Amino acid sequence: MRGIATRLMAGVVALNLLWQPAAAQQVLVAPQAWAAYKTQFLDQTGRVIDNGNGNISHSEGQGYGLLLSYLANSPSDFEQIWYFTRTELLLRNDGLAVWKWDPNSKPHVTDINNASDGDLLIAYALALAGAAWKKPEYIEAAAKMAHSLLTEAVVQSGGRTLLMPGVEGFMPPGRKDGPVINPSYWIYEALPVMALLAPSDQWQKLSDDGLALLRSMQFGPRKLPAEWVSLARMPAPAEGFDAEFAYNAIRIPLYLARAGVTDAELFGRLQQGMTVDGAPATIDLTTGKPKAALSDAGYRIVNDVVACVVHGTKLPESALQFSPALYYPSTLQLLGLAFVGEKHPECL
Repeated sequence: MRGIATRLMAGVVALNLLWQPAAAQQVLVAPQAWAAYKTQFLDQTGRVIDNGNGNISHSEGQGYGLLLSYLANSPSDFEQIWYFTRTELLLRNDGLAVWKWDPNSKPHVTDINNASDGDLLIAYALALAGAAWKKPEYIEAAAKMAHSLLTEAVVQSGGRTLLMPGVEGFMPPGRKDGPVINPSYWIYEALPVMALLAPSDQWQKLSDDGLALLRSMQFGPRKLPAEWVSLARMPAPAEGFDAEFAYNAIRIPLYLARAGVTDAELFGRLQQGMTVDGAPATIDLTTGKPKAALSDAGYRIVNDVVACVVHGTKLPESALQFSPALYYPSTLQLLGLAFVGEKHPECL
């Protein structure tokens, strides 16, 4: 126990040193934008509602809500979201969150598998908030999740360190073409913080191998990664899923930018491949043809952020206007605006 306590204290100190300037002095999500987001997607229990997906809640949404409430410097909202998360989703024996909570089913949780991106977001937000607001209980909860992710969801396969999308269902023998990964689950900005919470060189390897895989995933005429990728042999779209660049994958360039990645070639390939008539789209990887245009400002901001990072291009006025309609693009828009406001204010 003494070793764990020492590591936790070291993590608290390191997180304070790393994040104090942004956490203490800057509100990176504007109060009016956060108020609009809450009105649309957050209920009084602390449940973040995915109104584009049957009004369910999921660990990803709770993690995003925690991160955005931290960026909005709103401890009371953070605690409300955390209360729902820990009481309704932290039901597994391994300390990870169940991935889905459905208001229309009884019980509300019918599948106890986790979603590793949700777990990463929750642990990351807890760590940042715990350091900024001097809440050791948040740090402790974050550390427990980081350790669980490391032991349950980070695996070695084929000489690579991989993040399994969930603990169950993505590895052989149950999954014949496994391991199967989702490249959008790598939240690169969170991995150095996980390494403070659960010290291991596996976090850096996970980041390095994730980027290397992303560079190698050039499927179809548009040379884009698939949502679900089999690594049984050479990377290939996984069996049983549509071979497409879809809604999950749209956020990959935003995650790269927020993590400080500056690979102009990678950004350029992703941006060119995912853009049709000036806006992001979901793409059929086999034909290269668009499946659905994504005109919402929350989707468009991904390309706007890339243009800012690579070329110094100012964000268009449409990106600065926040009018939330659907949970997912609204979340991406606030994450994009927070990043540009902190790291590239010259683009505003």
